[in-house]
Amino acid sequence: MTRPRTTRQKRANGVESRQRILDAAVEIAGERGYDGTSIAAVSAKCGLPASSIYWHFKDKDDLIAAVIERSFETWLTAVELPGEETGTPVERVTAMAAHVAKSLVDAPDFLRLGLMLALERRPTEPRGRTVFLQVRDIAGQKVREMVQTLFPALDEEAVRTLTTYAVAGADGLFVHREIHGDAIDLVALFELHARFVFDAASRLTEVGGQ
Repeated sequence: MTRPRTTRQKRANGVESRQRILDAAVEIAGERGYDGTSIAAVSAKCGLPASSIYWHFKDKDDLIAAVIERSFETWLTAVELPGEETGTPVERVTAMAAHVAKSLVDAPDFLRLGLMLALERRPTEPRGRTVFLQVRDIAGQKVREMVQTLFPALDEEAVRTLTTYAVAGADGLFVHREIHGDAIDLVALFELHARFVFDAASRLTEVGGQ
């Protein structure tokens, strides 16, 4: 009876330690960027020895990739088109945009760190950059599915154009808030952006139907 309890306790302690390490890595990377982040700095921040960090993560790159993955999983739950009970199609799109923006305010790490890595060119590509590009593709697919659901008459090229516009615009609004701080209402800006995307889709549908 004692052993299962001990095993569960060890597992719980391991999960808690991992979260502490990830939380510390987020703070360090947010302050110093990828190059300024080190296992030693993360160890000092979370209060765990470097050996504990290496037990969970192979190296700094593996740690940063895990930070991006954890934040993305939290954010991805918001990228769902609400049901028809939410209202008109444009109201559904706007509600989704608001959820996405709120999620980015609460868990910005994957986009903040990912954009840093994506804009850099290194001889050896960090795993964190690879992970970011992969999860970014998943996010783009979610947006693509939303466009196809609401505007089934659009051809593939139009859907691809709208998806690119929607994702790029969201990136720009996020960067704008990162530069100017909490005074920027990201939710309001995302709602406005969603309406522009919806209007563009409606116009493309009208053109295609002529």
